[in-house]
Amino acid sequence: MRNLAVFVLVLCCSLMAENWPQWRGPNLDGTSGEKGLPVKWSKTENVAWSLAMPSRTGATPIIWGERVFLNVADGDKLELWCLNRENGATLWKQPITGGNRRQNKQNMSSPSPVTDGKNVYVLTGVGALKGFSIDGKELWARDIEKEYGKFGLNWGYGSSPLLHEDSLYVQVLHGMKTKDPSYILRIDKSTGKTIARKERPTKAKVESPDAYTTPTLAKAGNRTELIVSGGDLVTAHDLKTLDEYWRADVLNPTSFAMNRIITSPLFKDGIVYAGSRVKPFVALKPGASGEVGDKNTLWTYDNGPDVPTPVTDGKLLYIVNDKGILYCINAKTGKEVWGGKRIQPAIYSSSPVLADEKLYITNEEGTVTVIKAGRSFEVLAENKMEEYTLSSPAVSEGQIFIRTEKALYCIGKRAGR
Repeated sequence: MRNLAVFVLVLCCSLMAENWPQWRGPNLDGTSGEKGLPVKWSKTENVAWSLAMPSRTGATPIIWGERVFLNVADGDKLELWCLNRENGATLWKQPITGGNRRQNKQNMSSPSPVTDGKNVYVLTGVGALKGFSIDGKELWARDIEKEYGKFGLNWGYGSSPLLHEDSLYVQVLHGMKTKDPSYILRIDKSTGKTIARKERPTKAKVESPDAYTTPTLAKAGNRTELIVSGGDLVTAHDLKTLDEYWRADVLNPTSFAMNRIITSPLFKDGIVYAGSRVKPFVALKPGASGEVGDKNTLWTYDNGPDVPTPVTDGKLLYIVNDKGILYCINAKTGKEVWGGKRIQPAIYSSSPVLADEKLYITNEEGTVTVIKAGRSFEVLAENKMEEYTLSSPAVSEGQIFIRTEKALYCIGKRAGR
C-alpha cells in the first residue's frame, strides 16, 4: 500500500507540473498554475544553477520536461540552444542563421522559441524560421524575408510565433520602412510549408503600422479565433484560412502617426484585451463579424502599458507601465481597484507573470519585484539581479527561469525533487 501511495503522489505531482512552451506560457496569457514558487533570491542565493549568456535578448526561456530552449545571439550568429533543465548543462547548439545586429534595445534573437514537446521551432528578427527535433536535428528551414520581402519595422522585428495544433502562426505587421503589405502566415509545423497567407490592410500611417506583438487565441462559442493586434486595429481570423472574422479600429482614435504597438493581446474568460501606446487599453467581445468599431468594445482604460503585456486571472487585471507604475483593475468592468502604485523606479520592458497568487515583475536593471496578487497592494520582495534584462520570466515545476544579458538563472527547488 505504501508503494501505491508513493506512486499516486508522484503521478499527481507530474500531472500538476506545467511546462512553459511559448512566450506567454501554457495558457498564452502569462499565468501559471504552479504553487510554492520562490519569493526571495539573488544571483547567488536560492539559485539552482546559472549559465553564462553571450548577449541580451527579448526572448523568454522555453521549458518542456527535461529541456530548456533559448534563442541566442552570439556576435553575428543566431543559434538555438537546448539545455539540461536539471543542471543547466548544454545538450546541443544549432545554428539558425547569421546577420545578427543590434537595433535600439533589441537584437535579432527577440522572438521566443515554441515547442510541442516533440519538436521546437524558432524565428529570428532577420526572417530565418527553422524547425528542429527535440534532439537538435534540423527538420526544415525558411527565410521569410527572402520569400516575402524585408521586415520594415522601425525598431526591428520582435514578434514570436504562435504554435497551435498542427500549425505555426507568424505575423509581420510593418510599414515604417517598407511599402510592402502586412500579412499573417499559417505554416505546417511538420514541413515548414505555408498553408495560408493573408494580407492585413490598415489605414495606419508612418510608424503606426509597426507592431511588435505576438498573436493569441480567443474562444467564441464553438469557434476559436486568431487574435492579431497592431496597425491601429484588433483583428480576428479563421485558424484555417486566416480570413477575417472581424476588425475593431479602436487602438488609435486620435490617428497619432507614431502609434506603434508593442504590448500583445490576451484572452481570458470570454474577453479579448488589447493595448495601444498607453491609451486606450480596450476590452473586446470576440465572436463578431465585419467592422465592429466601438460595438465590440466592453470598456476602455487610459492607463495602459506601452511595452509590457498585462496579465489577468479573469477577475483582476494587472498593468505595469514602462516607468514601473502598477495598476489593478476589474477585468470585467475596467473599473480601477487600485492604481498608481510605484514599484522599483526603472524602465520596464519585460511582461509580468501571475502564478502562485503572486505577480513577478522584472525591470531592465534586473530587479524582480514580487507583489501579492489581490485587491490590496503588497510588496513581498525585491530581488536584485543587477544585470540588464529584457526577457520575461518563465515558470515551470516550482521554479522561475530568469534570463539577463549575462546569464540564465534557474531559481528555486524543482517541485517534487
